Amino acid sequence: MNFYAIRYVQIKKLKSNPLIPHTDGEGPHLRKGEIAVNIHSPDIEDAPTRAEAEAAKALLLRWAASASTAEQKDLDPMLNGLSPAGIPPELKRIYPDNFVADADYVRGLPDLQNGPSSLIRGAKKHIQHVGISNFRLPIRFQTRDNGPLQLETSVTGSVSLDSSKKGINMSRIMRTFYRHSEETFSFDVIERALDDYKVDLESFDARIQMRMSFPMKVESLRSGLSGYQYYDISLELSEIEGQRHKIIHLDYVYSSTCPCSLELSEHSRSTRGQLATPHSQRSVARISVLVAPGESCLWFEDLVDFCRLAVPTETQVMVKREDEQAFAELNAANPIFVEDAARLFCEQLQLDPRVSDFRVIASHQESLHSHDAISVLTEGNTFAQTSLDPRTFESLFHIG
Repeated sequence: MNFYAIRYVQIKKLKSNPLIPHTDGEGPHLRKGEIAVNIHSPDIEDAPTRAEAEAAKALLLRWAASASTAEQKDLDPMLNGLSPAGIPPELKRIYPDNFVADADYVRGLPDLQNGPSSLIRGAKKHIQHVGISNFRLPIRFQTRDNGPLQLETSVTGSVSLDSSKKGINMSRIMRTFYRHSEETFSFDVIERALDDYKVDLESFDARIQMRMSFPMKVESLRSGLSGYQYYDISLELSEIEGQRHKIIHLDYVYSSTCPCSLELSEHSRSTRGQLATPHSQRSVARISVLVAPGESCLWFEDLVDFCRLAVPTETQVMVKREDEQAFAELNAANPIFVEDAARLFCEQLQLDPRVSDFRVIASHQESLHSHDAISVLTEGNTFAQTSLDPRTFESLFHIG
């Protein structure tokens, strides 16, 4: 211990309190059974003043002016590039309208997503889907009966990411898709866009999903009026390990009258002369089908027709009194439990060779109960799953 570098030395005996510095001509030292304790002077522990901080800054800048970049980084990485001339000026606050990002400037921009694998954070694992969800644009679709129709479409595009890559170029998802946006869309066009995804983003697997609200004119039951019914429809094309899958999703909205409630209401009328009303409710079925390869086109309208044949109590658009009465009669003629609905949809889908695997998710949003009745029926391996998204049934709500 250097005595002269310390303001005070406290000498403490192990079994007594006296504090006595001992000298014998050779400077202070400790006797047997004593220990030394530093006592810092108050001025050392005080927070530095602004003047002291400015002096320290000036000293640091003088050193940095002659130090190399490596020396600065070795002292502290935060000092890299520090010099009196290198202190950044006050930043400009006016947008530079006339600035041009030429090719050389763009090449010099940081590009973290394409950086080395050393920049990966977390586990270096393969990611099945990385991309953009819900970018929207107007798209033309070919209809079965009325030629092309332009609809606002929400697009989700994603690709796989190898475990050794930091990230993808997200903007390429949109730019690649936009190259096809002026075409009249079909699965053939989506396949070409998917091919471009794989090339432009250097990925093995890719997926495109397009969601739109598809209008079809619907005739009223008795009045002769007609109006447009809108169907939530999605086209999905995916390639996974070299296998491509073409999938169509449709939300079909209908009324379901409870068979049990109908019978109980009739029992009240017949046995007690008591008027009773069976409960019915708006219900939604999400039909998802894998299009069989090599078959003819499966139109949106075809899927809607399947649903109408299976469950004819589709909600109505234009309604007068005679239509309302007809709808009550139609519901009484077709009462269904949620189990019946799933099997009726399944029966129609099984009849068409253009449909391969499929899934039916039905939700009867009960008017009697404070909960809903639900069912899920799958055919084939494509839609079989051990777990369901916790919000699956929550999403089966028709928004008028």
